[in-house]
Amino acid sequence: MITPFGHVGVLYGGRSAEREVSLMSGTGVCAALRAEGVDAHLFDTGTRTLIDLANAGFDRVFIALHGRYGEDGTVQGMLELMRVPYTGSGTLASSLAMDKIMTKKVWLECGLPTPAYAVLAGAADFDRSIADLGLPLIVKPPHEGSTLGLTRVTEASQMPAAYALAARYDAQVLAEAFVAGRELTVPILGKGSTARALPIVEIVAPQGNYDYEHKYASNDTQYICPARLDPALAREVQRLAVESYTSLGCEGWGRADFMLDAQDRPWLLEMNTSPGMTSHSLVPMGAKAEGMSYSQLCLTILQSASCKVQPPPGSY
Repeated sequence: MITPFGHVGVLYGGRSAEREVSLMSGTGVCAALRAEGVDAHLFDTGTRTLIDLANAGFDRVFIALHGRYGEDGTVQGMLELMRVPYTGSGTLASSLAMDKIMTKKVWLECGLPTPAYAVLAGAADFDRSIADLGLPLIVKPPHEGSTLGLTRVTEASQMPAAYALAARYDAQVLAEAFVAGRELTVPILGKGSTARALPIVEIVAPQGNYDYEHKYASNDTQYICPARLDPALAREVQRLAVESYTSLGCEGWGRADFMLDAQDRPWLLEMNTSPGMTSHSLVPMGAKAEGMSYSQLCLTILQSASCKVQPPPGSY
């Protein structure tokens, strides 16, 4: 089959804690691309080798990996060395966005609103973080997604267990001031001055508990898209989403997560550079609200695939 995209690989699965979600994302993306006539093939980076990938002869790849070894710049760097165009952000932006501590540092330097935080190295930091951030607070691993390892701490006695859970996933642990309010997410497409926000999605989970189960398995979570916001506030949230994306150097596509507090102030939580593409995922919801089908979204993302590092003249 000959298509304008050539021989396309859909990288999925992987070895992160989000493997099962990635398997669903990649399966959906590959099926959508094939339905549009693309010569697309699934490639599980968790079960196959780098030699297999080099020998696959892909002309470009769609990265449907989530978490470590797929969303954190490692696969992106390998594809740069192979000179294979790929979807999404480059090595630096992927690495920054995957590290929630570094993301916060960049956003704060740029004057963007994000909840106060503390880095926990052990029990000696528990009292200090509570004094600085107040209760409740959020404890989570800074290099994981899908709310894995996250705990809402409402009293000091919960800190040891919350820390232990987060430390199962990460060498560092992040404590973050809790923001009560409405949960919003904003899909973003494009690069630099062409980056644009899609319609905002509001997430209404049972008892406000948008955990792994309510993200990927349960049908109890409600999604409102476009979110019911004052138009001026919606524009401001979308502006912040794009600015948070470009400040990290993101490109291709992504998703910015927010909390909107009781005073309608938006607070940036994290940036996803390879968001989910499952039946419950949020980027396809935003695209659909703009009139873009799932297949069209996949094609748009695939079309943006590129190598981010241009070799110097005369190099091979």
